[in-house]
Amino acid sequence: MEVHPPMKHPNVVYVFSDQHRAEAVGFAGNADVLTPNLDKLREESVHFATAVSTVPVCSPYRASFLTGQFPLTHGVFVNDVHLRHDAPSIADAFRTAGYDTAYIGKWHVNGRGRSAPIPLSDRQGFEAWKVLECTHDYHHSRYYADDGTRAMTWPGYDAEAQTQSAIAYLKNRRNHSQPFFLALSWGPPHNPYGTAPERFQALYRDRAMRLRPNVPEAMRAQAEAELRGYYAHVTALDHGLGELWQALKTEGLENDTLWVYTSDHGDMLYSQGQVRKQRPWDESIRVPFLLHYPARLGRAPREVTAPLGSPDIMPTLLALADVAVPPSVEGSNWAPHLDGEAPPPGEAALIACIHPFGEYARAQGGREYRGIRTDRYTYVRDLAGPWLLYDNLRDPYQQANLVGQPEAAVLQASLEAELRRQLDQRADAFLPGEAYLAQWGYVVDETGTVPYEA
Repeated sequence: MEVHPPMKHPNVVYVFSDQHRAEAVGFAGNADVLTPNLDKLREESVHFATAVSTVPVCSPYRASFLTGQFPLTHGVFVNDVHLRHDAPSIADAFRTAGYDTAYIGKWHVNGRGRSAPIPLSDRQGFEAWKVLECTHDYHHSRYYADDGTRAMTWPGYDAEAQTQSAIAYLKNRRNHSQPFFLALSWGPPHNPYGTAPERFQALYRDRAMRLRPNVPEAMRAQAEAELRGYYAHVTALDHGLGELWQALKTEGLENDTLWVYTSDHGDMLYSQGQVRKQRPWDESIRVPFLLHYPARLGRAPREVTAPLGSPDIMPTLLALADVAVPPSVEGSNWAPHLDGEAPPPGEAALIACIHPFGEYARAQGGREYRGIRTDRYTYVRDLAGPWLLYDNLRDPYQQANLVGQPEAAVLQASLEAELRRQLDQRADAFLPGEAYLAQWGYVVDETGTVPYEA
C-alpha cells in the first residue's frame, strides 16, 4: 500500500494496560483469548516481538516511559515512590515541539498516597488530566480532573469510561491545528481477575483453558480459574481499543497519528509456580507492543525481533514524531531502524530486579538480579552468580536451565560478557537492594515494600 508523506509532527496516542503479558493475544498464537481488534491491528502495524519491561513492575516501568532513563538514574526502582522532575519528560519534549498533552487513567509515579490529588508540578508536563495515582477497584474508580482537587468517579468499569474520555478528547481535536500527545493508561488486566464486565466474563465461563506446560500440576486448577478472569479483562480492553481505533478513523486522524498499544509488564499466572510480576521469566518481562503509523511506516505487517526495552520507548516515539530527544535520555532510538536506514540499535535488552518487594519479597523467593533478553536467549545472574540461561527458541516455556551445562559454556560466557558490558555502561555495580534504598532514602516494611496510603 502506498505510504503518504507524513505530517511534520504527527499526533501520538500511547495506550498501555497494566500486567498484560505478551502471549495473551490471539496474534501470538493463543487460541483461548479473544482479541480480534489487537489481531487486526497486528496486520497493519509494526510488532515488536521481543518488547520487554526492564524492571517488570508498575512504577519503574512508568518512570522509564516518562523519562527514557533506567531506574538507577530516575530512582524509581520500587513501587509507590516519587518520580522527581529533574529531567525533561516525554510530555515536556512534546510540549516544547508545540504539542498539546493529555493523560487519562493510572499514574503511579507520584508516591504520595494512591488516592491523593497530584499537583500540577508533579504531572511531568501533561496538561489535560483525568488521573488517579493507583486503584484496582475497577468499578469504584476515582480520578482528579485538570486543576481540580475534588475526587470524581468513573462510571461503571473504569477502562471503558476512560476509553470514552479519550475518544471525546479525539473528537475535540477537530478544530485544533496543534498536534497532540495523549496517553491512556488502563488498570486491567491486573488482578483482581474476576471483575471485568459480565458480558466479557460470560465469554470465558465455559471455555476450556489450555495452560502453558510450565504451570505445575498442583496449580493448574487455580491457574485455569484465574486465566478466565484475566482473559475477560484482556477482551474488554481489546473492545475498547477497537472503539478508539474507529474514533481515529472517524475523526480523520488515523493516517497521521502514531499510536501504540503495549503494557507495563506481564503476569506469571502460575508459570514456573510463580504469580504476578518482578520475576525474570518471559511471562513477567515480555509485553505486547504494536506501533501503528500509516503515513510513515505503511500498513503492511512488520515484525521486529530485536529486543526493545522500556527506556527505548521515549526516544523512539519522539524521533518518529520528528521531535528532539533530550540529552538526559538513556534509551535507544529505534526510528532509523524502522525507517530502514540502520540495523537495530542493540541485540540485548537489560532486565533487572533492583530490590525485591511485595509479591516478590524475599520470603516469596524474591532476589536481586540483572540479566539480558535477546531475541533468542535469556541470561540472568543474581548476587551469588549465574542463575538462569534459556534458549527460548528450543525451549519456549523456559523449562531447561542451561547455567553451568558444558554444552552451553561458550554461550553463557558470551551472554555474561554482554551483561557486564551493559552494566558497565549504566554504571550499575549490582549491589544488594538495601544499598539503593539507602542511597535514595526509601524506608520499607517487612516485605521490602515502601508503605503507601490507600
